[in-house]
Amino acid sequence: MKKYECGPCGYIYDPAEGDPDGGIEPGTAFEDLPDDWVCPLCGAGKEDFTPVED
Repeated sequence: MKKYECGPCGYIYDPAEGDPDGGIEPGTAFEDLPDDWVCPLCGAGKEDFTPVED
């Protein structure tokens, strides 16, 4: 599963880790995050994230 980076702040969403503080279980793909999920650091929406190249 791909990692995604928040454009405004640089936070990396790693599907292997999920977002425990946001109620997102480890193993949750970025595409499967709820539409209203926001960056836990800056509050940016999913539309502000881009895939991280390996």
